[in-house]
Amino acid sequence: MVENNGIELTEQETELYDRQIRLWGLDSQKRLRAARILLCGLNGFGAEIAKNIILSGVKSMTLLDHQNVSETDFCSQFLVPQESVGKNRAEASLLRAQALNPMVEITADTEKLDDKPDEFFHNFDVVVVSEATTKSQIRIDNVCRDKGVKFFAGDVWGTFGYSFADLQEHNFAEEKFKHKRGKDKKSEMVTTTVKRTVNFPSLQKVLDFDYTEESFVKKIKRTGPSFIVLKVLQNFREKFGRDPSYKDRSEDLAKLLAIRDEIAPNLAPDSAFVHVFAQISPVAAIVGGELAQEIIKAVSQKEAPHNNVFLFDPTTCCGYVETIAN
Repeated sequence: MVENNGIELTEQETELYDRQIRLWGLDSQKRLRAARILLCGLNGFGAEIAKNIILSGVKSMTLLDHQNVSETDFCSQFLVPQESVGKNRAEASLLRAQALNPMVEITADTEKLDDKPDEFFHNFDVVVVSEATTKSQIRIDNVCRDKGVKFFAGDVWGTFGYSFADLQEHNFAEEKFKHKRGKDKKSEMVTTTVKRTVNFPSLQKVLDFDYTEESFVKKIKRTGPSFIVLKVLQNFREKFGRDPSYKDRSEDLAKLLAIRDEIAPNLAPDSAFVHVFAQISPVAAIVGGELAQEIIKAVSQKEAPHNNVFLFDPTTCCGYVETIAN
C-alpha cells in the first residue's frame, strides 16, 4: 500500500492536477504523488505506460531497459527521437518523458533486468515488467509479494496484448450510486463510498492454472482463445529467448503452431496466431493505457481493480478481463 506520508501538494501541483483531484479526490492524488514506479521495457507498449503514469503525477519513475533503439521501435515508440538509433532505449526516452511532466523525477537504468538483485525491487511501490521471460517475471513477482510491492506484467505482440496484476491484499474505496426518493417524492441520485478488500493470486498460481479443465474450455469457446494465445507466446519466448519475428514470419508461425499443438491442442485455431508479429501502435496504446489506468487505481486506492488478467483479442478488437486461479 502506498501511503502519502503527510505529503502536501504545492500550489503549482494543485493547479496542474486540479482535474484529477476533482475526479478521484485529494487523498488519492497525494498517494500518487508519493508513489515510486519501476517500468521495465521501453518499447511502444512501455512508452504508453510511461506517458500515462508520468502525466498522473507520481513521485518518481525509473525506466529500465538494456536494449538499444532499432528502426522497428519507430512503429510505436514515440518517446525516442529518430536520431537515437543504436542508443539505449531508456536513455533515449528520458528527455521526452521528462518533458511530459517536469514535476516527476525520471531516471534511466541501462542494466539488464535479470542482473538486478532482489533488493533492487524493494525500492519501489509498483513494479511493471514487459519483454521478460516467464522465469524472470515469476522471480520478480515473488520478490514483490515478500515486501508488499504491487506487481504488474504485460506485453503486446502485433495486435494481441495482455496485462496481469498481482496486488496481493488490496484495499480500495468504491463509489456506489442509487436513486433515493425524497419527501417531495422526487428521485435523486445518492452516492455512497464503500471500502472493500480483494486478494490476488501470485503469477505462479496463474501460470499453474489448469486451462484444459472442462469449465474453462467452455469459457474459451465462448470468449475466444486469447488466453491460449498468451500461453503459446510466453512459451515461445521462454523456448527461443525472443519474440516471433516478422522477418521470419513463416518459420515462426510454424513454431507457434507446434507449441500450440503441444500445450493446448484444439483450443486455438491457426488464425489466432497470424496477427502476433510486429508491435502495432494502436494496440500498444489500448493495452498500455489499460495497464497504466490499473496502476493509477492501485496506487490511488480508488475503484475496483481488474482481477487479474486483461486480454485484448485482435479478431474482435475487444478487451476483457479473466479472473484466473482465484
